[in-house]
Amino acid sequence: MDVVLLRALADASGPSGHEDRVRAIVLQQLAGLTDRVDTDPMGCVDGVRTAPDVSAGRLMLAAHMDEIGLMITHVDDRGFAKFIPLGGWDAKTLVDQRVLVQGREDLVGIVGTTAVHLMDEAARTRAPKIEDLAIDLCMDGERAKSLVRPGDVATRIRELAEVGDLVTGKALDNRVGVYVMIEGLRAAGQSRMEVHATATSQEEVGLRGARIAAHRIAPHIAVAIDTCPADDGPGTPKDGPTTRLGRGAAIRVMDASAIGHAGLVDLLVDLANERDIPHQLHVSGRGGTDTQSIQLSGQGAIAGCISIPTRYVHTAVEACHPDDIDAAVALTAALIEEAHRLLPGN
Repeated sequence: MDVVLLRALADASGPSGHEDRVRAIVLQQLAGLTDRVDTDPMGCVDGVRTAPDVSAGRLMLAAHMDEIGLMITHVDDRGFAKFIPLGGWDAKTLVDQRVLVQGREDLVGIVGTTAVHLMDEAARTRAPKIEDLAIDLCMDGERAKSLVRPGDVATRIRELAEVGDLVTGKALDNRVGVYVMIEGLRAAGQSRMEVHATATSQEEVGLRGARIAAHRIAPHIAVAIDTCPADDGPGTPKDGPTTRLGRGAAIRVMDASAIGHAGLVDLLVDLANERDIPHQLHVSGRGGTDTQSIQLSGQGAIAGCISIPTRYVHTAVEACHPDDIDAAVALTAALIEEAHRLLPGN
């Protein structure tokens, strides 16, 4: 695992609709791995590796660049910025965090809370709500209003760290998927298909960028690369059909947004077995990925998802196992080389 690249991707601030800093890294990486790099009005980046035979079909890999974030609604006279969420937030994971506010210049703010010994009993037991929180810009209101305006965005500040056997950070969902897409492309040999490595935008607010990218690319086969919950943290079952860290890449069969194409699921399992790639199957009635937008775009596509099991998703301490990341890279590379097996005549 290239921890330097993963850290650069994960530490960059890139909330939905403001993926520019992540996009700059992706553009640089894909420029050296593809024959051309395209962009679209939604801010998606598409690295294209052409095929020897133009009639061989198109394979699309999609990994979203955005992370959950905050959008400022107003700054009050005391220098506190109120906000609305970009993506799915649990408010308690935002309390006592430092955030990077992208205003007229980058600013560090803090989301604090009243000291526990100053709270009444009801306040101590009440879960925080997003609308109750504010970013303290740590300056007087007049100056704060000159630097931060409505529509500016913020993300948590947390550097990627190697802790025990895992890596942990604030935006592994889905910078680890972007990493896997890039490294899978780097590791792959020749593909019979035209390959599109697409870093998508605004997934966290409704799978938006992938819809536009898929409509333009019109893939025959497509795989989203994203995280999936690892059901092995505190409070999760010790037994049963769960997805766990360290057991390999997760081949996503179903979630709340899509049922993976059965033939594609079978091919991914076959490739993993043929190449001794550790893998597991992920079946859930919750969550969703860019698979849905791609699967339903235009005339549709054979679509599925390769996932990286992740603990504590949508918190500042998302955690993955490097072995699972490496397995996902290997499986992505294998798919690039062998996806044509799903098409008629192969």
